[in-house]
Amino acid sequence: MDLIRRTLTSLGAFTARPAAFLIVIAYGTAWLFLQPSSFDMHAIATLMVWIMTLVIQRAEHRDTQALHAKLDELVHAQSKARNDLTKIDDEEPEDIEERRQLERHND
Repeated sequence: MDLIRRTLTSLGAFTARPAAFLIVIAYGTAWLFLQPSSFDMHAIATLMVWIMTLVIQRAEHRDTQALHAKLDELVHAQSKARNDLTKIDDEEPEDIEERRQLERHND
């Protein structure tokens, strides 16, 4: 289960990279040359949906990275802050949520 979560997280991070766009473009080009008879408006719409999904994923990834950088700076500036939280973004989302739940119950 842990391997699946890490794989999905890595896949999500990969789709935020420019290489993912190249893969979709290569797929569309291959589709156009290998099956030109099926490359119609539906095919173009499908490729556009994939590209827009990647654009949204990239924008969200950028926003998340910027937010993490700002929060890291605030944590480092605050002398009473716990340093173990600065690397929490390296954990899996489920682990972070579990940690947040435990901290809510401890407060």
